[in-house]
Amino acid sequence: MKICVMGSGGLGGFFGGWLAASGADVSFVARGAHLDAIQANGLTVTSEFGTKHIENAQATNNPADVGPVDIILFCVKNYDLDTAAEMCRPMLKSGTAVISLLNGVSAPDRIAKILGKGHAVPGLTFVPSNIASPGVIAHLGQKKDITFGEMDGSSSERIETFSQLCRLAGLDAQVSPDITTVTWSKYVGWSSVSVVAAASRKHFGVIQSTPELLSLFRGLATEAWRVGRAKGAQLEDDLVDTLVRVILSYPPEAKPSMLVDLERGNRIELGTASGTIVAMGDEMGVDTPMNRALHAVLLPYKN
Repeated sequence: MKICVMGSGGLGGFFGGWLAASGADVSFVARGAHLDAIQANGLTVTSEFGTKHIENAQATNNPADVGPVDIILFCVKNYDLDTAAEMCRPMLKSGTAVISLLNGVSAPDRIAKILGKGHAVPGLTFVPSNIASPGVIAHLGQKKDITFGEMDGSSSERIETFSQLCRLAGLDAQVSPDITTVTWSKYVGWSSVSVVAAASRKHFGVIQSTPELLSLFRGLATEAWRVGRAKGAQLEDDLVDTLVRVILSYPPEAKPSMLVDLERGNRIELGTASGTIVAMGDEMGVDTPMNRALHAVLLPYKN
C-alpha cells in the first residue's frame, strides 16, 4: 500500500513518520525550510515512546513526483484545503482514499466536491504534535490515536488495510461506522479549547488549573454540542463532561494548534472553530453568545 502525506507538519509528520519508520511506503509533501531539512537530513519524530528517524524520507513539494497512491493522509490547514486538494489530482487512481485529518466538520464534503465523493474519507485524531524545528516533529503525551471511516458507514478493503498498517506501526487506529458523529464529538472539544487557549494565550496546564477557563470551555462546548445536535449528530448527553476530562488529561505543556499559530504570527483557523459554530447556530436557530464573543475577540488575529 502506497501512502502520501499531504501536509507534513505536526500531524502529518507524526503519522507519516511512524508509518515510514515501520517500513510502510510513505512519501511526504512539504514546503519551505521544513522540506529542505527533510530532504537534507531526513525526518525526525521525538516522542515519549522514543525517537524515530527516517533517514531517507521521500519528500517533495510537487505531488506529481509521487504519482498514484492508495492513501492520501490529508493534513493541511483548512484555509489551504482547496489549493491542496487540487494538487492531489496527480496522486489519484481508482479507489484512492483521501483521509482528512483537518480540524472541523466540513473538510470531507469540501474534498468530495473537488476530488469526488468516492475519494473523501473523514478522519480525526487527538494527537498533540507540532514542528519543533525544520525536519523535526515533537509528539507530546501518550495519545497516538487515529480514527477514520467511510462517509456512508460501510466497510471497505482500503480502510481495513490501512488500519492494519497503522496498528503495525504502533498507532491506535480505529475504523468507525459512524464517523460523522465521532467527528462532531471531537469538533465540539477542539473548537472550544482552541478559542479558550488562543484568547487567554495559555497552554493546557493553565486552562486545567484555572476554574474560570474550564468554565469558559464548558460554556463554549455546550453551545457547540447544541448546534451539533441540531445538525443531526447523535452526540452523547454527557459529551461535555467527557471532553472536560479529556482536557484535564493532556500534558500541561501542550498547546492547541491555534495558539501555536497565533504565537508564531501565522493565520489561525478561527472560521473553522467559533466562526462555524456561530454560523451554524444562526442557521439552526441555536443561540451561541459565548462563541460569538470569543470569535469577536480573536477576529483581529485571523489573518
